[in-house]
Amino acid sequence: MSIRHSLLALLQDQPRYGYQLRVEFENRTGATWPLNIGQVYTTLDRLERDALVRKEGDDGGGHVVYSITEAGRAEVGNWFTVPVERSSPPRNELAIKLALAVTLPGVDVQEIIQAQRGASLRALQEYTRARRDATAGQRSADTAWLLVLDSLIFQTEAEVRWLDLCEARMVQQAQGK
Repeated sequence: MSIRHSLLALLQDQPRYGYQLRVEFENRTGATWPLNIGQVYTTLDRLERDALVRKEGDDGGGHVVYSITEAGRAEVGNWFTVPVERSSPPRNELAIKLALAVTLPGVDVQEIIQAQRGASLRALQEYTRARRDATAGQRSADTAWLLVLDSLIFQTEAEVRWLDLCEARMVQQAQGK
């Protein structure tokens, strides 16, 4: 996830200080990926160093307010137009765990798969419930939150299918011995 670009995108709306950026990011993404406030301010410092944001002064309450520069607008505009690269996939702890488990003696891979499947199905139920609740009784639900929920639902469904495949491979391997 690009925190750098996310903060720039939020600053396009209006100048904000770090805590406001953190809250706005979490509001728009349903707090799915919480930001550490230290990470926000570290990123703002780098964005200022790179002339993508500038300090606008104090808000009167001791908070330093940042605004986006023209270079920052160009940077975030480019970010929105360029597809997310898949050449360097993010680390997947579950895939790493299973890859290591199948190579180590004494590890019950089936047990790992079953435990994860249960956790994944519970998460899928929670995401589906959250999606239903987000749309119930509202003419127009928060589109940003619905997009995040849909993404989480599809990712979790894919994970369950992948776990099914892993289990089938373990069965096939056991029968082949």
